[in-house]
Amino acid sequence: MIDLSKTIDLSTTYLGLKLKSPLVASSSPMCGDVGNIRRLEDSGAAAVVLQSLFEEQIDQESDELDRFIEQAAEIGAESTSHFPEFAGRVMGPDTYLEHIAKCKQAVKIPVIASLNGTTPGGWLDYAKKMAQAGADALELNIYHIPVSADVTGEQVEQQYIDLVKAVKAAVRIPVAVKLGPYFSSMANMAQKLDATGIDGMVLFNRFYQPDYDLESLEVVPNLILSNSHELLLRLHWIAVLYGSVKADMALTGGVHCATDVVKAMMAGAKVAMMTSALLKRGISYLDTITTELLVWMGEHEYDSIRQMQGSMSRNAVPQPKAFERANYVKVLSSYAMR
Repeated sequence: MIDLSKTIDLSTTYLGLKLKSPLVASSSPMCGDVGNIRRLEDSGAAAVVLQSLFEEQIDQESDELDRFIEQAAEIGAESTSHFPEFAGRVMGPDTYLEHIAKCKQAVKIPVIASLNGTTPGGWLDYAKKMAQAGADALELNIYHIPVSADVTGEQVEQQYIDLVKAVKAAVRIPVAVKLGPYFSSMANMAQKLDATGIDGMVLFNRFYQPDYDLESLEVVPNLILSNSHELLLRLHWIAVLYGSVKADMALTGGVHCATDVVKAMMAGAKVAMMTSALLKRGISYLDTITTELLVWMGEHEYDSIRQMQGSMSRNAVPQPKAFERANYVKVLSSYAMR
């Protein structure tokens, strides 16, 4: 039997980093344990993004940190309370820096630190400290939900731009920005961010909305793991943006199988990030995805990941209007009542 791993090249580049494959473990409490980081590397992860260090954690006085952790863990995008198998004490700023150093000593794959914040401030000094601790790159996870009617869309976008510029000025390592999809003009926003000189865009952040407990009449946290249907929004915008921005693009949210990875690459992503699939099936599932990816590429006569990247982007397909309004009309008219 032919060893496909020797005949098919899975390597890619992301943020200037050479990766053995496009499979990256995205930010989650799973990446808060060095043992898990080792297991991720052994199972085939080409890089890992550590769980986020929150702006509020850094700004808190030390005697108030525990109170913040208790509150933020209930509402944050990477809440520990929803993952009991990985639950534990959320890292404080200094512990986070130590964790970066320990991870770098434990594995050979790139370790990407993550900062979660919304406003420029003194906390950004930790971006520099993360680089000093050994992080290969930094992912800026902007988790901002504007709820004031006095704040305009233009002001929100400018806040993103100012924050990205501040982070870029603070470090020399590559910087990626993790975005949500809720901009009135995603293409325009992407170009504005690209003009700041960022190295990558991670599309898209998943915003977790709270639910109502009707018995206790309380607003409660609600986390639902992703599924492959969420991939479609990511594929759409990566395919649209491919070729129009210089920054590398990473797809995150909805990657659950090898064909999801293939679709991400064909849309134009450099890497496919995943967490939910690994939480559902275990870290070793990465090895399964790698094997299935090699088999699919062999059956479809692809020699490398680079060969397929961007091959089904908006500019590459025969009918680019499939990414525009024409597709909306076609989809609605194609539905048949049963």
